[in-house]
Amino acid sequence: MTWLAPAAFLTFCRGIPLAGLTGFFSEEGLPPTGSGTTDGWAWLTHHPDTTPDGGAVQQLGQYITGFRYQDRVPDQSHVDMVFLASTPACSCGDRYAVPHCAERPYQFAYSRGGFAVSLFNVGARRESRRFGSQADLFIRQFLEQGIVGRTTRYDTDPDFNPDGAHTIRIIAEHFGLPTAPLGRGGE
Repeated sequence: MTWLAPAAFLTFCRGIPLAGLTGFFSEEGLPPTGSGTTDGWAWLTHHPDTTPDGGAVQQLGQYITGFRYQDRVPDQSHVDMVFLASTPACSCGDRYAVPHCAERPYQFAYSRGGFAVSLFNVGARRESRRFGSQADLFIRQFLEQGIVGRTTRYDTDPDFNPDGAHTIRIIAEHFGLPTAPLGRGGE
């Protein structure tokens, strides 16, 4: 399953119109390379060649959902931000809830109210290291699909979910994310 172009950052936002979202990122020196709206979600893409600091993209999304921008986004309680990165998972801090290097931010982050609700890397068993105020947001689905648990599909199938596409499918279904910017393909 192809879930995003290789080496890309994708930010979904529900609760802020596309023009406002694009404006926030452009004002901070992070203009998107692509954008669109589908099914109530606005989305932006960034490419590491033009925006090498994926961590800044993820953090700005988190900040927009919080008090820093409350004068420009009055109904913060209805703003959701989902960040996805198809860059390789960072090995410089994957065991701890510390900032990753700029080139390799967490591959998934969900923010609401200015806080990182849930964040982790995807594929190759990395979903077992989750952080945020609701780190276990997807635990039921992950257990049912054998992504986490005492025994996992990773234990029995060495080719299971190496790029995290299975995990991204679960995330996309949970939030009702549009498939167009995620790509399509079978598992």
